[in-house]
Amino acid sequence: MSEILLRAERLTRRWGGLVAVDEVSLDLRRGEVHAVIGTNGAGKSTLINLLSGEFPPSAGKVELLGEDISRWPQPRRARAGLGRSYQRNTIYPEFSVEENCRLAAQARLQDPWRWWRAAHRQAAVVDRAQDSARRAGLGEALGASAGALSHGQKRQLEIAMCLATTPQVLLLDEPLAGMGADETERMLALLGELKREHAILLVEHDMEAVFRIADRITVMVNGKVICCGDPAAVRADPQVQTAYLGEHA
Repeated sequence: MSEILLRAERLTRRWGGLVAVDEVSLDLRRGEVHAVIGTNGAGKSTLINLLSGEFPPSAGKVELLGEDISRWPQPRRARAGLGRSYQRNTIYPEFSVEENCRLAAQARLQDPWRWWRAAHRQAAVVDRAQDSARRAGLGEALGASAGALSHGQKRQLEIAMCLATTPQVLLLDEPLAGMGADETERMLALLGELKREHAILLVEHDMEAVFRIADRITVMVNGKVICCGDPAAVRADPQVQTAYLGEHA
């Protein structure tokens, strides 16, 4: 059994009478890609926001490496090993690839007693930034302007910036959105490499890609989990066929 790095137990988020996430439980294991799928409004992005600390749960709890982090703010969760990417690009387009990664690394490798030293002269920060870019497939583009990258490369850069914070868990919100076939293949290969050392939560609408890369899949409808299992079991589930895949048992 793989090591559980992050666990959610009966996680719930309400806004007045609206229940966006309704008692969702799941765990993320090192060495696995755990995909969360569902139609628009199913609660997938809200679930990621709860796990990452964008806002607190109304009920339930989140554990990271066995510690209850349900009330921790997002920066504290990031420092503890939780990395997150967003649906929209959150890079700094006017900076280079290396500079983007260096900013992320600085957030993790803070050294307030050396505030006078330029960031590019801090060896640990530079090494972390360059290594993260290489792992994300951007080793040949360290000096390139982030704004000049292709769409797929920008998504790779976001993952590189996550890696620069040395996370153990990666929460990826639609990393394949807007990609062509070649870019999708590169991203899937990258996720396959990253899962060896990380636990990955993947929210994605590209069903072909999900069923190729995911080790486990959780299916949400109206904030609730209706099915969780390996891809074959999820594909064969009558509730999933009816509610999400548009098929009939």
